Amino acid sequence: MHESVADYVAEHPKMAGVLFAALLMLSQAAPAAANMAVSNPGP
Repeated sequence: MHESVADYVAEHPKMAGVLFAALLMLSQAAPAAANMAVSNPGP
């Protein structure tokens, strides 16, 4: 029941695109969330 990601993608080739898209969105969303969390105390 415990299989690797490579085995899963080999059995479900269409999921490779979904996983890639999710990874791309997460890699773009993390810096945006980090920039929103930075406080600007002002002058």
